[in-house]
Amino acid sequence: MTVVVKEVARYYDPKVMPHLWCAGCGNGVITLAIMRAFAALDWDPNDIVLTSGIGCSSRLPFYVKVNTLHTTHGRALAFATGIKFAKPDFHVVVVTGDGDATAIGGNHFIHACRRNIDITCILINNQTYGMTSGQVSPTTGYGLFASSAPYGNIEHSFDLSALAQAAGASYVARSTVYHVEMLPKLIQQGFEHKGFSFIEVLSACPTYFGKYNKMSKPVDMFNWYKDIAININKLKENEKPPTGMVTIGVLHEEEKPEYIEEYDKMVQRAKAQIS
Repeated sequence: MTVVVKEVARYYDPKVMPHLWCAGCGNGVITLAIMRAFAALDWDPNDIVLTSGIGCSSRLPFYVKVNTLHTTHGRALAFATGIKFAKPDFHVVVVTGDGDATAIGGNHFIHACRRNIDITCILINNQTYGMTSGQVSPTTGYGLFASSAPYGNIEHSFDLSALAQAAGASYVARSTVYHVEMLPKLIQQGFEHKGFSFIEVLSACPTYFGKYNKMSKPVDMFNWYKDIAININKLKENEKPPTGMVTIGVLHEEEKPEYIEEYDKMVQRAKAQIS
């Protein structure tokens, strides 16, 4: 652990501890993974903007020593888009939750994917509204339980990685908080990719999701992610995972025109016609 702390020291401010997350929450694992990806690329903290919306996950920028912006509910990607336009050389990263990004922020999410703007979105999917007592979110699985679904959820959930790919994201990856070595590598690849990068992280919320679904101990939730995850590299081409399993790894990657670069080209064409 000492080695990891030294690795990320320039991105970490111990003065902000202790954090406010519950015991067993996966957000600490994800915070460290993000800082490890920063360190692997040797990014200058002054050149990074970490943006978030509202929710347990959106408190993450408070604990990372870079430029940060805590925005309104569901609007983190909209703010990040403005930052990228104003400062295209900055590394713009969004941390958001399943409710923040795909309920109130759903339209911002799909259009950021569609535009393929050079932003990395790390979506922490704990399948619940953890900040407001564990209600059903857009990713709570059918038949699972929540404070607002004591008899079982009757809604069908989003597959967020499939949604991102269908909407146009050019890099899509998924991991879990159990896979602590895979996660920072996927995030680093997302940072290096030119275009909209989406990394979904299945994360533990034993306080609410776990409590309502008989996994109130953190170790139960981490073991659950271990059991349901299958690396996409272990599947044959176009092979679907077994029922109840979730693919992890790089799910989609392609090169396509990036929005800011295309916008600049359009501006130059307009100037050429005027002159």
